[in-house]
Amino acid sequence: MIQVDNITKQYGSFTALHEVDFSIRKGEFTAILGPSGCGKTTLLKLLAGFMEPSSGSIHMDGQLTASKNRLVPPEERNIGMVFQSFALWPHMTVYEHVAFPLRHHRHTREEWKEDIVARVQQVLRMVGLEPFFDRYPAELSGGQKQRVALARAIAPLPDVLLMDEPLSALDIELRMEMRTEIGRIHRETDASVVYVTHDQGEALAMADKIIVMNNGRIEQIGSPEDVYTRPQTAFVASFVGKCNLIKGQWRNQRFIPSAFPWETWPDIGVTESLKKQGLCPVRPEQWNVSGERGEGLKGTVLSVQYQGKEIHYIIEVENEKWTMHQSIFQPKYKIGDTISLSLKADEPVNAAAL
Repeated sequence: MIQVDNITKQYGSFTALHEVDFSIRKGEFTAILGPSGCGKTTLLKLLAGFMEPSSGSIHMDGQLTASKNRLVPPEERNIGMVFQSFALWPHMTVYEHVAFPLRHHRHTREEWKEDIVARVQQVLRMVGLEPFFDRYPAELSGGQKQRVALARAIAPLPDVLLMDEPLSALDIELRMEMRTEIGRIHRETDASVVYVTHDQGEALAMADKIIVMNNGRIEQIGSPEDVYTRPQTAFVASFVGKCNLIKGQWRNQRFIPSAFPWETWPDIGVTESLKKQGLCPVRPEQWNVSGERGEGLKGTVLSVQYQGKEIHYIIEVENEKWTMHQSIFQPKYKIGDTISLSLKADEPVNAAAL
């Protein structure tokens, strides 16, 4: 159990984190999601013990590990870390990398210290690297290097696994493969995982809980489905899944777009906080599309991007530019076509569509 209470971190006059509060249950996979500079890596460093907070406190398993006046160093915490850069030593073999924390981690089980070879073999089997035990980093692919970093982190079986953008240096195919591997290893080890990423797809696919951050503050905490389908703020709506944020007024549970006051749209599950701001978030897949003579608002196709299973359009409606995604099995449109847009009021939005 990790409990973060009112954590603030300042660097001189700059505040990187503003009164951050959240908790992580044992065995929970939590993604910290946000753009560059939002404070997510600073938060991870605080959890690791690399720095102390300016105010607030962090407790792990009921023990105070960080406050303004107390800091338990990383080596005294039962944590493992996986970095974006792999952080492998060029002069050490795969075996030596995994054996290192078993010899030096203070929380390593005594039976593993007595038979390090057996534990290293067990961990390498877990990550699919047993045949590469005597290889050096220069002899490994990017995906294999990341597996070594992961094996090194989980070898002492830490209570908490901290991961800082671990897949961003890999190509798309390897990222997809490693997502699956990290999920499997998480289930096998039952460690609490804190996974920092700017990739919405990674967070939605892997996490039990997502913490969305912006400008040093938490914008929303919730399950992937909650964050995607019921964003609490305009930032969450636009950052997680790229909503079309349409301005207007809410009256009697119906929305009247400012640019199209003759239109009224039903409530598609919009949160009260966005209604108070006069906003209606519409996901790209929530549009019904038909030809020029169809019902709904008329728009002009500005951009067409083929994405394999679907086509992404940018549509200009009056002075508004909206994004729309449509299956390749639907009628196709080209740049300059006039189309009709209406809301899919009766179909729930699907986070897996991202």
